[in-house]
Amino acid sequence: MTPAVSPKRFYEAVRIEPAASGHAILLDGKPARTPAKAELVVPARALAKAIAAEWDAQGEKIEPKTMPLTKRANVALDGVRGREAQVVEEIVAYAGSDLLCYRAEKPEGLSELQCGLWNPVLAWVEEEFGARFKTQAGVSHITQPQESLTHVSDAFAAYDFFQLAILHTLTTLTGSALLALAHARGRLSADELWAAAHVDEDWQISRWGEDAEAKARRAVRRAEFDAGSRFLELSRA
Repeated sequence: MTPAVSPKRFYEAVRIEPAASGHAILLDGKPARTPAKAELVVPARALAKAIAAEWDAQGEKIEPKTMPLTKRANVALDGVRGREAQVVEEIVAYAGSDLLCYRAEKPEGLSELQCGLWNPVLAWVEEEFGARFKTQAGVSHITQPQESLTHVSDAFAAYDFFQLAILHTLTTLTGSALLALAHARGRLSADELWAAAHVDEDWQISRWGEDAEAKARRAVRRAEFDAGSRFLELSRA
Protein backbone atom coordinates (compact mmCIF):
# COMPACT_ATOMS: atom_id res chain seq x y z
CA MET A 1 0.00 0.00 0.00
CA THR A 2 1.34 3.41 -0.97
CA PRO A 3 1.72 5.66 2.09
CA ALA A 4 -0.44 8.77 2.21
CA VAL A 5 1.32 11.92 1.04
CA SER A 6 1.17 14.80 3.51
CA PRO A 7 -0.26 17.95 1.92
CA LYS A 8 1.90 21.06 1.73
CA ARG A 9 1.16 23.87 4.12
CA PHE A 10 -0.95 26.35 2.14
CA TYR A 11 -1.26 29.18 4.67
CA GLU A 12 0.95 31.48 6.69
CA ALA A 13 -1.09 33.06 9.48
CA VAL A 14 -3.41 31.29 11.93
CA ARG A 15 -5.83 33.11 14.21
CA ILE A 16 -9.18 32.68 15.90
CA GLU A 17 -12.19 34.97 15.99
CA PRO A 18 -15.68 34.86 17.50
CA ALA A 19 -18.35 33.17 15.39
CA ALA A 20 -22.09 32.70 15.75
CA SER A 21 -21.69 29.24 17.29
CA GLY A 22 -18.39 29.69 19.09
CA HIS A 23 -14.88 30.45 17.89
CA ALA A 24 -13.60 29.97 14.34
CA ILE A 25 -10.08 28.98 13.30
CA LEU A 26 -8.91 31.12 10.37
CA LEU A 27 -6.06 30.42 7.97
CA ASP A 28 -4.87 33.58 6.27
CA GLY A 29 -8.20 35.11 7.20
CA LYS A 30 -10.28 32.31 5.67
CA PRO A 31 -12.16 29.66 7.68
CA ALA A 32 -10.35 26.36 8.20
CA ARG A 33 -12.59 23.52 7.09
CA THR A 34 -13.23 19.91 8.03
CA PRO A 35 -12.86 17.04 5.52
CA ALA A 36 -16.60 17.45 4.80
CA LYS A 37 -16.03 21.18 4.16
CA ALA A 38 -17.75 22.43 7.29
CA GLU A 39 -16.22 25.52 8.87
CA LEU A 40 -13.98 24.62 11.79
CA VAL A 41 -15.83 26.36 14.61
CA VAL A 42 -15.65 25.11 18.19
CA PRO A 43 -17.64 26.15 21.28
CA ALA A 44 -14.88 27.30 23.65
CA ARG A 45 -12.10 29.83 23.14
CA ALA A 46 -9.60 27.65 25.01
CA LEU A 47 -10.27 24.77 22.62
CA ALA A 48 -10.04 27.07 19.60
CA LYS A 49 -6.66 28.39 20.79
CA ALA A 50 -5.34 24.85 21.25
CA ILE A 51 -6.53 23.80 17.78
CA ALA A 52 -5.08 26.95 16.24
CA ALA A 53 -1.76 26.11 17.89
CA GLU A 54 -1.78 22.72 16.13
CA TRP A 55 -2.23 24.42 12.75
CA ASP A 56 0.39 27.03 13.55
CA ALA A 57 2.93 24.37 14.54
CA GLN A 58 2.88 22.66 11.12
CA GLY A 59 5.99 22.90 9.02
CA GLU A 60 6.28 22.76 5.25
CA LYS A 61 3.80 19.89 5.24
CA ILE A 62 0.66 19.27 7.26
CA GLU A 63 0.96 16.16 9.42
CA PRO A 64 -2.54 15.16 10.65
CA LYS A 65 -1.09 12.77 13.24
CA THR A 66 0.29 15.81 15.09
CA MET A 67 -3.16 17.43 15.24
CA PRO A 68 -5.26 15.27 17.61
CA LEU A 69 -7.57 18.07 18.74
CA THR A 70 -8.30 19.08 15.16
CA LYS A 71 -9.07 15.46 14.36
CA ARG A 72 -11.60 15.26 17.16
CA ALA A 73 -13.25 18.52 16.18
CA ASN A 74 -13.58 17.17 12.64
CA VAL A 75 -15.22 14.00 13.93
CA ALA A 76 -17.67 16.03 16.04
CA LEU A 77 -18.62 18.37 13.21
CA ASP A 78 -18.73 15.83 10.39
CA GLY A 79 -19.76 12.65 12.18
CA VAL A 80 -21.75 13.50 15.31
CA ARG A 81 -23.54 16.79 14.62
CA GLY A 82 -27.08 15.93 13.58
CA ARG A 83 -26.67 12.35 14.86
CA GLU A 84 -26.65 13.09 18.58
CA ALA A 85 -29.52 10.73 19.45
CA GLN A 86 -27.91 7.86 17.56
CA VAL A 87 -24.55 8.45 19.24
CA VAL A 88 -26.21 8.46 22.66
CA GLU A 89 -27.84 5.13 21.78
CA GLU A 90 -24.45 3.70 20.83
CA ILE A 91 -22.93 4.83 24.12
CA VAL A 92 -25.84 3.45 26.15
CA ALA A 93 -25.45 0.11 24.36
CA TYR A 94 -22.08 -0.13 26.08
CA ALA A 95 -23.74 0.61 29.41
CA GLY A 96 -26.01 -2.37 28.77
CA SER A 97 -22.95 -4.62 28.98
CA ASP A 98 -20.63 -2.32 30.87
CA LEU A 99 -17.14 -3.42 31.86
CA LEU A 100 -17.84 -2.60 35.51
CA CYS A 101 -20.58 -5.20 35.78
CA TYR A 102 -18.52 -8.29 34.91
CA ARG A 103 -16.10 -9.43 37.57
CA ALA A 104 -13.27 -11.94 37.59
CA GLU A 105 -14.11 -15.26 39.19
CA LYS A 106 -10.44 -15.74 40.07
CA PRO A 107 -7.81 -14.96 41.17
CA GLU A 108 -9.12 -13.43 44.35
CA GLY A 109 -6.64 -10.53 44.27
CA LEU A 110 -7.88 -9.35 40.89
CA SER A 111 -11.49 -9.53 42.01
CA GLU A 112 -10.65 -7.38 45.02
CA LEU A 113 -8.95 -4.80 42.83
CA GLN A 114 -11.97 -4.65 40.53
CA CYS A 115 -14.30 -4.15 43.47
CA GLY A 116 -12.09 -1.42 44.91
CA LEU A 117 -11.99 0.56 41.67
CA TRP A 118 -15.42 -0.19 40.21
CA ASN A 119 -17.85 -0.37 43.13
CA PRO A 120 -17.46 3.32 44.08
CA VAL A 121 -18.30 4.31 40.50
CA LEU A 122 -21.41 2.13 40.45
CA ALA A 123 -22.46 3.58 43.81
CA TRP A 124 -21.95 7.10 42.45
CA VAL A 125 -24.01 6.34 39.32
CA GLU A 126 -26.85 5.05 41.48
CA GLU A 127 -26.73 8.04 43.83
CA GLU A 128 -26.28 10.65 41.10
CA PHE A 129 -28.70 9.33 38.48
CA GLY A 130 -30.85 6.74 40.23
CA ALA A 131 -29.38 4.09 37.92
CA ARG A 132 -28.65 0.78 39.60
CA PHE A 133 -26.58 -1.79 37.71
CA LYS A 134 -26.33 -5.49 38.42
CA THR A 135 -22.94 -7.20 38.68
CA GLN A 136 -21.81 -10.81 38.55
CA ALA A 137 -18.74 -13.01 38.28
CA GLY A 138 -18.08 -14.29 34.77
CA VAL A 139 -19.03 -13.06 31.31
CA SER A 140 -22.59 -14.36 30.90
CA HIS A 141 -24.83 -11.53 29.73
CA ILE A 142 -26.66 -9.51 32.38
CA THR A 143 -29.94 -7.84 31.46
CA GLN A 144 -29.77 -4.45 33.14
CA PRO A 145 -32.92 -2.63 34.30
CA GLN A 146 -34.35 -0.53 31.49
CA GLU A 147 -34.99 2.28 33.95
CA SER A 148 -31.28 2.44 34.73
CA LEU A 149 -30.35 2.56 31.05
CA THR A 150 -32.91 5.31 30.50
CA HIS A 151 -31.39 7.40 33.29
CA VAL A 152 -27.93 6.96 31.80
CA SER A 153 -29.26 7.87 28.37
CA ASP A 154 -30.75 11.07 29.77
CA ALA A 155 -27.41 11.93 31.37
CA PHE A 156 -25.52 11.60 28.09
CA ALA A 157 -28.22 13.43 26.14
CA ALA A 158 -27.38 16.56 28.14
CA TYR A 159 -24.04 16.90 26.30
CA ASP A 160 -23.54 18.73 23.03
CA PHE A 161 -22.21 17.03 19.91
CA PHE A 162 -18.60 18.07 20.61
CA GLN A 163 -18.65 16.44 24.02
CA LEU A 164 -20.62 13.42 22.79
CA ALA A 165 -17.94 12.75 20.18
CA ILE A 166 -15.35 12.50 22.93
CA LEU A 167 -17.55 10.53 25.31
CA HIS A 168 -18.17 8.01 22.54
CA THR A 169 -14.41 7.70 22.01
CA LEU A 170 -13.70 7.30 25.73
CA THR A 171 -16.44 4.70 26.01
CA THR A 172 -15.14 2.60 23.13
CA LEU A 173 -11.53 2.87 24.34
CA THR A 174 -12.41 1.71 27.85
CA GLY A 175 -15.45 -0.50 27.31
CA SER A 176 -17.35 1.46 29.92
CA ALA A 177 -19.96 4.17 29.42
CA LEU A 178 -20.17 4.54 33.19
CA LEU A 179 -16.48 5.33 33.55
CA ALA A 180 -16.73 7.86 30.71
CA LEU A 181 -19.70 9.50 32.41
CA ALA A 182 -17.85 9.64 35.74
CA HIS A 183 -14.95 11.38 34.02
CA ALA A 184 -17.23 13.85 32.25
CA ARG A 185 -18.86 14.74 35.58
CA GLY A 186 -15.51 15.17 37.36
CA ARG A 187 -15.93 12.04 39.51
CA LEU A 188 -12.77 10.48 38.03
CA SER A 189 -9.61 12.08 36.71
CA ALA A 190 -8.14 10.88 33.43
CA ASP A 191 -5.56 8.77 35.25
CA GLU A 192 -8.20 7.28 37.55
CA LEU A 193 -10.39 6.41 34.57
CA TRP A 194 -7.49 4.79 32.73
CA ALA A 195 -6.51 2.75 35.79
CA ALA A 196 -10.07 1.57 36.38
CA ALA A 197 -10.48 0.57 32.74
CA HIS A 198 -7.21 -1.38 32.64
CA VAL A 199 -7.19 -3.10 36.00
CA ASP A 200 -7.30 -6.57 34.38
CA GLU A 201 -4.54 -5.73 31.91
CA ASP A 202 -2.36 -4.15 34.60
CA TRP A 203 -2.83 -7.22 36.77
CA GLN A 204 -1.55 -9.45 33.99
CA ILE A 205 1.39 -7.15 33.26
CA SER A 206 2.40 -7.08 36.92
CA ARG A 207 2.70 -10.87 36.88
CA TRP A 208 3.78 -11.80 33.39
CA GLY A 209 5.29 -8.66 31.96
CA GLU A 210 4.41 -6.89 28.71
CA ASP A 211 5.80 -7.56 25.25
CA ALA A 212 6.94 -4.72 23.01
CA GLU A 213 4.05 -5.02 20.55
CA ALA A 214 1.40 -4.89 23.28
CA LYS A 215 3.19 -1.96 24.91
CA ALA A 216 3.19 -0.04 21.62
CA ARG A 217 -0.53 -0.69 21.09
CA ARG A 218 -1.28 0.48 24.60
CA ALA A 219 0.74 3.66 24.07
CA VAL A 220 -1.31 4.46 20.96
CA ARG A 221 -4.55 3.93 22.89
CA ARG A 222 -3.31 6.07 25.75
CA ALA A 223 -2.37 8.92 23.41
CA GLU A 224 -5.84 8.81 21.86
CA PHE A 225 -7.41 8.66 25.32
CA ASP A 226 -5.39 11.62 26.62
CA ALA A 227 -6.25 13.71 23.56
CA GLY A 228 -9.94 12.97 24.09
CA SER A 229 -9.79 13.88 27.76
CA ARG A 230 -7.98 17.12 26.98
CA PHE A 231 -10.51 17.99 24.26
CA LEU A 232 -13.35 17.42 26.72
CA GLU A 233 -11.71 19.65 29.31
CA LEU A 234 -10.97 22.45 26.83
CA SER A 235 -14.48 22.30 25.35
CA ARG A 236 -15.88 23.25 28.76
CA ALA A 237 -13.28 25.89 29.63
